[in-house]
Amino acid sequence: MSQVIIGLLFLRHLLAFGEVNEEARSCQILGSPEFPLLSKEGDVMIGGAFSIHSKITQPPLSFTEKPSRLTCSSVNLREFRFAQTMIFAIQEINKSKFLLPNVSIGYRIYDNCGSTLSSMRAVMALMNGDEWTAGKSCSGQSAVHAIIGESESSSTIVLSRTTGPFKIPVISHSATCECLSNRKEYPSFFRTIASDRYQSQALAQMVKHFGWTWVGAVNSDSDYGNNGMAIFLAAAQEEGVCVEYTEKFHRAEPEKLMKVVEVIRKSTARVIVGFMAHVEMNNLLEKLILHNITGLQFIGVEAWITADSLVTPTSFRVLGGSLGFAVQKANISGLGDFLIKDFWDTEFKCKETNRDTKAKTVSCKANQDLIEFKDNDDDVAELRYSNNIYRAIYAVAHSLHSILKCSESPGCDRTIKVTPWQVVESLKQVHFTINNGDQVWFDSTGAAVARYEVVNWQRGSDDSVHFKPVGYYDASLPPGQKFVLKTEAIMWPGGKTEWPVSVCSKRCRPGTYKVLQKGKPVCCYDCISCAEGEISSTTDSNDCKKCPEEYWSNQNRDECILKHVEFLYFTEVMGIILVFFTLFGVFLTLIVATLFLINKDSPLVRANNSELSFLLLFSLALCFLCSLTFIGRPTEWSCMLRHTAFGITFVLCISCVLGKTIVVLMAFRATLPGSNVMKWFGPAKQRLSVLSFTLIQVVICILWLTINPPFPSKNMKHYKEKIILECTLGSTVGFWAVLGYIGLLAVLCFVLAFLARKLPDNFNEARFITFSMLIFCAVWITFIPAYVSSPGKFTVAVEIFAILASSYGLLLCIFAPKCFIIVLKPELNTKKHMMGKTGSN
Repeated sequence: MSQVIIGLLFLRHLLAFGEVNEEARSCQILGSPEFPLLSKEGDVMIGGAFSIHSKITQPPLSFTEKPSRLTCSSVNLREFRFAQTMIFAIQEINKSKFLLPNVSIGYRIYDNCGSTLSSMRAVMALMNGDEWTAGKSCSGQSAVHAIIGESESSSTIVLSRTTGPFKIPVISHSATCECLSNRKEYPSFFRTIASDRYQSQALAQMVKHFGWTWVGAVNSDSDYGNNGMAIFLAAAQEEGVCVEYTEKFHRAEPEKLMKVVEVIRKSTARVIVGFMAHVEMNNLLEKLILHNITGLQFIGVEAWITADSLVTPTSFRVLGGSLGFAVQKANISGLGDFLIKDFWDTEFKCKETNRDTKAKTVSCKANQDLIEFKDNDDDVAELRYSNNIYRAIYAVAHSLHSILKCSESPGCDRTIKVTPWQVVESLKQVHFTINNGDQVWFDSTGAAVARYEVVNWQRGSDDSVHFKPVGYYDASLPPGQKFVLKTEAIMWPGGKTEWPVSVCSKRCRPGTYKVLQKGKPVCCYDCISCAEGEISSTTDSNDCKKCPEEYWSNQNRDECILKHVEFLYFTEVMGIILVFFTLFGVFLTLIVATLFLINKDSPLVRANNSELSFLLLFSLALCFLCSLTFIGRPTEWSCMLRHTAFGITFVLCISCVLGKTIVVLMAFRATLPGSNVMKWFGPAKQRLSVLSFTLIQVVICILWLTINPPFPSKNMKHYKEKIILECTLGSTVGFWAVLGYIGLLAVLCFVLAFLARKLPDNFNEARFITFSMLIFCAVWITFIPAYVSSPGKFTVAVEIFAILASSYGLLLCIFAPKCFIIVLKPELNTKKHMMGKTGSN
């Protein structure tokens, strides 16, 4: 319906001069002209269009008779201040001796009542004027050289598209829609405020600054709200902010408004970005108060964040603590006095007029609602957009000053006919400084530099609401200095001192990483602990990184620490126990050796081949001591020493046992008649045999150390969380050759001892050697699977245990019975007994 009305009105005004009386040959308006709310004649004229009233009553449309005039109500004081500021700036310029010194500026200010219908009527009136006839030609110059307005983007778009073909400059003080930056569609549009592109991006930066990654978004269903919200959503996505919901409504759609309220009530987001005109924000505020929806953090835009109309006794419960971007406060000398007093005395003199006088003002009765604000000064201290109106008027004046060549002579050249398109071209070049020090110029899109004040809704000591500045945004400054916030000065909803938290998921602490929840935005995720050996050192990490090879994750998975290095320490319990048994074995060996040395001439010692016995005790002591080389941090030398020392000392030990076994067998053979065996295995041959057996092992060890010796290494495969310092065998063939040779000698010794087990007791060591070899073989056969399967330092412990067990087995089995006789049964340690024993058998 509204589109039909606009079309009819547009057609009506285009045909305003359409019917030409053939007789009078004059162009005449078919309908009644639109009169301005405020006007004054001048040499050049500036038009103004403001929503001085905010509500309009549409007449019934029967399409059978001419519609009656639209009825406006509900004064919008802020818009009325814009009109007053426009008049103030024009008066100031008219009094100036430097700017347009001999040219007066007039004005025609229309009230569009916050409706695009009235906006169309106003713009047609500004172009056509309000004369009943226009002479013989219907083509002529516009009634104004420039138009100031409108406040809302949608109305400004209507205004700019209508005046665009006629190249009439339109300068808006608060229309911020980014769509108006299109110079192809709006070539004659300018504004003394920045595009919403900057504000929308700044909103996203503010939300990100406070860590609000889960927000709701509500906007006006208009060009201003839709374009601004679209830019915000794109910027928010780049900043990593997720939007739980995006809702929009128009001031004339109460059903949609109720849906928005219900969405807000059910949502989990605690922060709402409201990209709305103050009318829509007021409608939403009323419903939120009615449903007692409080405690939310509102982020506002310049259109409503400082709107006095939103300040009511109950609104602070909902909007208290709100943050938003606002136009900087007006700092215009003399403006306050003019608004309160001078305007009413000089510019708003009520006059009763009639149609015949063609007066440019309406009756006092019709403007009674405006007169009620005559002494109202509550809003004067918070005026902000008035500064933009002031700049717009001065921009037009400076462009006219240039066109009329006022700087080239004492006065302006009044003979020059000024056209609107000349003003458009001149506005593109203006660059000047106004009285308060602000510079005025337009960029390539016709907009001013983006400068905003960040304001916070706070309650004063007298319970009044203040819009306290807590920061600023200035797009002209270098990166890093554009956006500044004083967080400590902000009061949050509910009077809290800490800012609210609005996230879909809590932040993932270091040591965890984010896993997105299926079907939800990227801000909704679960926190999963990093796997072993991986860490995340930052909050909200998207993944975990592996620790370097020699490092491992700590318990919290937030730091890589050096892996625990494991080897058999001398100081640990196991090491101390093994050292104890090693030294105890050496001690026992020394006791036995001492005992044998004291009793070396006794029959028992002499009968058991004392020379081999002492060599065996010496080799057993070395066997005990070689186990110490397996304890402690492995080094290159200790790795080579431990295996070669073990191999050589054990071969020496087994060689001695083998020699003793052969001696027993040979001694028995020597007692037989006609036997001469002992001369072939005398002491020299015994020593030679021991030496020969041992040299073979020495050769094997030399070859092993030469070809591929053992070396220390870090085993990081067996355990992930620790490093095992161990001796790698180098050549496994060499290791098993050493071990196999020992085993070969041990088996040979066992077989010979087993064969000699039934020889007479006094000569017979074979029985004890058999037991010792049985223990030795059992230990080393058991050692092989235990050695292969034992992890880390336990591998070394198993090897030491095998060495000690076999050494103790040899020591106790061979020497314990002899020591028992020497110490406890000395009566048996006689030659007579030894010989008698032999004789009896």
